[in-house]
Amino acid sequence: MRVSRRRAAALAAAMTMLIGGCGGSPSGSDGKAEANEFSVALTEPDHLTPGNTSSSYSITVLDALFDTPVHLGADGTPVMAAAESVTSTDQKVWTIKIKSDRRFANGEPVTAQSFADSWNATAYGPNGWTNNYYFANVEGYDALNPEEGEPAADKLSGLEVVDDTTLRVTLTAPFSQFPITLAYIAFAPMPKAAFADLEAYDQAPIGNGPFVMDGAWEHNKQIRVKRSPTYTGERAAKADAVTFKMYASRDTAYTDLRAGRVDLLQTIPPASAAEAKRLLGDRFVAIAGGTMDYLGFPLFDKRFAGADLRRAFSMAIDRQAIVDAVYDGTFQPMASLLAPVVPGYRADACGAACVYDPAKAKQLYDQAGGFSGTLNLYFSNADPSYEQWMTAVANQLKQNLGIADIKFRKIPASDYLTTLRQRKEDGPYRQNWVMDYPSPQNYLEYQWGEGNRMGWENKEFDALLEQANSAPSLEASLPLYQKAEDIALAEMPMIPLWNWQDQSGFSARLQGVELTPYSANLHTITVKRS
Repeated sequence: MRVSRRRAAALAAAMTMLIGGCGGSPSGSDGKAEANEFSVALTEPDHLTPGNTSSSYSITVLDALFDTPVHLGADGTPVMAAAESVTSTDQKVWTIKIKSDRRFANGEPVTAQSFADSWNATAYGPNGWTNNYYFANVEGYDALNPEEGEPAADKLSGLEVVDDTTLRVTLTAPFSQFPITLAYIAFAPMPKAAFADLEAYDQAPIGNGPFVMDGAWEHNKQIRVKRSPTYTGERAAKADAVTFKMYASRDTAYTDLRAGRVDLLQTIPPASAAEAKRLLGDRFVAIAGGTMDYLGFPLFDKRFAGADLRRAFSMAIDRQAIVDAVYDGTFQPMASLLAPVVPGYRADACGAACVYDPAKAKQLYDQAGGFSGTLNLYFSNADPSYEQWMTAVANQLKQNLGIADIKFRKIPASDYLTTLRQRKEDGPYRQNWVMDYPSPQNYLEYQWGEGNRMGWENKEFDALLEQANSAPSLEASLPLYQKAEDIALAEMPMIPLWNWQDQSGFSARLQGVELTPYSANLHTITVKRS
């Protein structure tokens, strides 16, 4: 990361007054500052039902409201949370023991049935919930999600409630990564009260976590939560309350952080990172994240069928120059399909194919027969930086490969994923992946596996994934995932570009801030006594 020159001491002192110091404390819903509550800048969530959202904005709130069976420690290893243990002798049949002293915010006990009910609702196709596919490897999933007609069942046959504290899960095949997946929000429990009115529950979820809802979800304004008075888990909240303040713009949220109108911002705009680091000092936190950007190819278009052509594109892209220009050097250029926080990550897995070398790129491009027609580059309009880096890529492809006819296809964010799923793109496209859990499988299988957006198929790759998934342990699986990654990198249906670095900042009011790539850990934060 580049560090900008220091400002004059007077300016630094003046800004310190603004950043959570004398600039005032963020107010509660009644406009009065509370002694031990703080605010978090957030983008409006889409849902607050654990099984029906993969949005990072929603998950930030849900992580405060729910305990999943396990949580991820700062190093990415699973730590027991709602579960007492997760065990298996064959990696296919798993026994989850639920802690017996836990309750939902409404007083209802958290049991094995609570998890089974939630997981069945998520897996039931007609519900149309976002996280449905996380249960595709549980026995009975197909009966709940037929290709045609009505489901033959509404419960997964692979879920067996043995007793109040024991849930037995039978998978369709051995899966060594199963304990890590249980940290994902899709695996949170739901109380019986939720099923009386699921739409109402989505607006006012009842969870089993360290915080509970405090009033109604005020759409596009705020969500307030308060410390749970009945929580007995390991993540007891230290603050009395948290207000999630909704922002349509990260730039506006950053301005409010500087002015003391919000206490925690986890997504400082990259262009402001150098300034934030200077002004916030040790209250600026940069963490290697699990989010990756790639450039994908539509292999179903014969013009992109050759691996040499795709490698030429990769070698013609100066990743570091784009990161410096667009992200002020805060993101990390990548030569791996995996983020650095993922076990099994290798910094130079890609080798020469991810090294900027315009001369070799042009030579390889010519040998591959070049490219004919208009090169359309696809991205969404969700963030201005997407067009900025696509413009840089276009300029480099023009200069280094001689592709003169390049056009942008900027798609509304609401339509972009549909465009890719339906394979309507006829050119390279921006692919982004936000890690669900720190496993190579989460990246490789969901992006390069069966049914991938590129239309890429490789039987050896699929076989290696199956072997890795069936390995007796996480450690035993890693060499197999790495071999699969090598195949995908050699054929390069999708080019790794850079890893996002999570740039966060917080006000001088806060203490006990423990941000990790996996959680904001809002339960550890409290407000300094003046």
